[in-house]
Amino acid sequence: MDRVIYHCDCNSFYCSVELLSHPELRAVPTAVCGDPKSRHGIILAKNESAKRFGVRTAETIWQARQKCPDLTLLPAHHGLYREYSKKVNAIYDRFTDLIEPFGIDESWLDVTGSLHLFGGDPRALADRIRNTVREELGLTISVGVSFNKVFAKLGSDYKKPDATTVISRGNFQQIVWPLPVTDLLFVGRAAAKVLNQYGVSTIGELAAFDRKALVELLGKQGGQLWEYANGLEHSPVAPAGTYTPPKSVGNGETFSRNLTCRDEVSRGVSMLADQVAVRLRKHGMKAATLQVTIRDPKFKDICRQRPLDAPTNTARELYQAAMDILTRSWTAGAPIRAITLTAHNLIPEEDAAVQLDLFQSAAPQRRDKVEKLERTMDAIRSKYGREAVTVAALTRSPEPQEDPEDLPF
Repeated sequence: MDRVIYHCDCNSFYCSVELLSHPELRAVPTAVCGDPKSRHGIILAKNESAKRFGVRTAETIWQARQKCPDLTLLPAHHGLYREYSKKVNAIYDRFTDLIEPFGIDESWLDVTGSLHLFGGDPRALADRIRNTVREELGLTISVGVSFNKVFAKLGSDYKKPDATTVISRGNFQQIVWPLPVTDLLFVGRAAAKVLNQYGVSTIGELAAFDRKALVELLGKQGGQLWEYANGLEHSPVAPAGTYTPPKSVGNGETFSRNLTCRDEVSRGVSMLADQVAVRLRKHGMKAATLQVTIRDPKFKDICRQRPLDAPTNTARELYQAAMDILTRSWTAGAPIRAITLTAHNLIPEEDAAVQLDLFQSAAPQRRDKVEKLERTMDAIRSKYGREAVTVAALTRSPEPQEDPEDLPF
């Protein structure tokens, strides 16, 4: 028997939560944005009225106001969004204990085992959940109903707002296959670009493509995407509260002013490496690959990655790898608006033991000492607060020198 999987997606979540306090703005083009003064001036969410003007998430406030001069802007309240996310998931919990959050405003539900308790009709139960959220919280959700998680997510995206879409074995070829290949979960820009070069622009064309050829083009991901397109995804919905190890850990920073000298960039990278390392240790993971994304003032990104010499979760090694990538990837003197460090190919700490090198036998011992030192810092911060101890590079004056040393890259 097929599973019954829901993907529940809160519509325009940030904006919808804000409009609970501003009902007079429901019919007015409205968006939630970051603080322009701190250069986080991008659109985080928008209501349906703003969407009709073409306002898009992640574009700058300036771009949005070019499309909609009368756009009303509201500041973000992330604590409030977390509170409502918990409330929404608490409603889901009345219908099943198999709830897997996918971000703050989306969750998968597996109702296979509980459906009979609520009448046995998948669409009717999805409508009941939508109505409950709307009546109790004043928020709307869209629900995709299917036999696997990937198609359930496509269903929640298919019709918005406040709608239920059922994608079954009998209709998925008619509904899913004509959709753009970029609508499929985990088909990013890089994969889509490769696929387009081979005439694949829809999910149906991806499903019809030779699986072995996809693996040659995209590696393991190619075979996975082929399975997704053909309805063969079968991963379980994790029970509520189950810990799922992250597949990557990243931190980014948009700086209050452009970075133009080595010392400024070094301090920015030190801060980010420390943040990523702390999160890796918290999850008990080590990274085998580091990715660095550099954004210039014109919002052009350069993204580079490289394998690390050995899996690590120390700020020191992440910093050294990041600076090496920057040295090879960035033009001397070019301003940097934002930097993001992302740790990939994560390995549990217990599986990341490094074999001693005959000619570099001291390296693992040095690595162990650094790990112990940084774990000691974790313990101090846990007891006395984040600012109790910090990386030495971050204690220097934030102001550039009068004659700053140019970046050697």
